[in-house]
Amino acid sequence: MLALPGLVYFLIFKYLPMAGIVIAFQDFSPFLGIADSAWVGFSHFERLFSNPDFPILFRNTMAISLMNLVFFFPMPIILALLLNEVRSSLYKRAVQSIIYLPHFLSWVIISTLTFIMLSSDGVVNLLIDHFGFSKRNFLTNPDIFWFILTGQTMWKEAGWGTIIFLAAIAGVNPQLYEAARIDGASRFRQIWHITLPAIRNVIFIMLILRLGDIMEVGFEQVFLMYNGAVSDVAEVFDTYVYRTGVQQGQFSYSTAVGLFKSVVGLVLVILSNLLAKKFGEEGVY
Repeated sequence: MLALPGLVYFLIFKYLPMAGIVIAFQDFSPFLGIADSAWVGFSHFERLFSNPDFPILFRNTMAISLMNLVFFFPMPIILALLLNEVRSSLYKRAVQSIIYLPHFLSWVIISTLTFIMLSSDGVVNLLIDHFGFSKRNFLTNPDIFWFILTGQTMWKEAGWGTIIFLAAIAGVNPQLYEAARIDGASRFRQIWHITLPAIRNVIFIMLILRLGDIMEVGFEQVFLMYNGAVSDVAEVFDTYVYRTGVQQGQFSYSTAVGLFKSVVGLVLVILSNLLAKKFGEEGVY
């Protein structure tokens, strides 16, 4: 009974919609429906892979995802380790509440704050001008667009991501720390030789799940930060699906693009899970 609501949710919103994948192999028409729409096989996938925009879409999506993986993924672990070293429970709870708060803000608010901070008349440029330097066009500079997105993600989600790692750290046997202190181990040595090895399996599982979403860079975040000056580095598969599917009505083609993303994520999950087991970890299945 406890599992029933979760099972119903996944059945309705995750498994039943998978039946719509079939239109990726059809020339789907809303007037004819799935049953009467013409079959075209893999022609939509051939169109995707031969599209001159495909290398750009793949590059942008992978670059943003890899930057999140390199810079964002370790942040919750580092924050959890730092919070675990705080001895004042009141101060620790206060810091946790503060760093959790951005998670509950929508991407509309995050983007608005970014515009306020980085626009030509924003706070950052006012400070730059105050110290005698020339103002910068941060929001229209394609060279730093990916870094802005990564910074937004880190600020919004790093605190929330500490929950799982703090729970894992709480399960470490305190006697291990006592024995290490008796042996003269410093706090850093205790973290390196006790805490990190104890939560290593959790880190691997979270990494595997993260790799499964490597093609998902967040449509809303990118779409809100998108502008013509950065279009070459901002167009990703999520925004491309929106433009071709919703705006242009190419439902079959956009479904094929989405299916391609899902297959890549599935392959990465399987490969990373096998790799984790090679290192002696449990993996996700």
